[in-house]
Amino acid sequence: MIFRRSRAAFLAASILSIPVALSPVMVSPASAQWIVYDPTNYVQNVLSAARALEQINNQITSLQNEATMLINQARNLASLPYSSLQRLQQSVQRTQQLLQQAQRIAYDVQQIDQAFTSTYGNASMSASDQQLVAQARERWQNTVGGLQDAMRVQAGVVGNIDTNRAEMSALVGQSQGATGALQATQAGNQLLALQAQQLADLTAVVAANGRAQALQSAEQATAAEQGREQRRRFLTPGTGYQPGNAKMFYGGN
Repeated sequence: MIFRRSRAAFLAASILSIPVALSPVMVSPASAQWIVYDPTNYVQNVLSAARALEQINNQITSLQNEATMLINQARNLASLPYSSLQRLQQSVQRTQQLLQQAQRIAYDVQQIDQAFTSTYGNASMSASDQQLVAQARERWQNTVGGLQDAMRVQAGVVGNIDTNRAEMSALVGQSQGATGALQATQAGNQLLALQAQQLADLTAVVAANGRAQALQSAEQATAAEQGREQRRRFLTPGTGYQPGNAKMFYGGN
């Protein structure tokens, strides 16, 4: 009986204490701060920030591409810091000087015509034997001079080989190390100039050899004509050979 009364008293005390625990707490409006979270607005703000960041990245990439393009243009417009023009011109001048030093008969059309009219023409029937011998000797000297000139030109061209080899090596190295299109083009042009100089040397050798061969052939042709004239004079009665008696021993029986 006493246990039931104490249990009833405990339940009554518990019931009376519930309204006190569940009663609202009074807070002044001035100290209250409410945070409102809007998921839709938050997503839109994030998307806007992402789009702005993407635009900035695109602008940075565009500026980088423009800078690269300008650098490439500067490289393409950069001039080749090497020139072989002076050395090639010196080689051509050396060969040209050798051609200009041609002995006796130069590389001149008018002078060649005069020489063939006076020296390599038909043997004159009125010329004396001494004149015929002098003309033959002059032709021989022209042939020897032409052969010497050809050999001098050949020696000059051979001397240019070392210069051409060095220039070719340097130009190939410049072409392979070119930083832009202009440098590569200029190196290619200088290689073509080197090739033209080598062709000029080859032309000079061919011309000198041809001149020497032509002088030799002209000498032989004129010598044959002069030989016929001298044979005619020798066999002409009265002015040619006159037979006579010859004594081999004197004072004998």
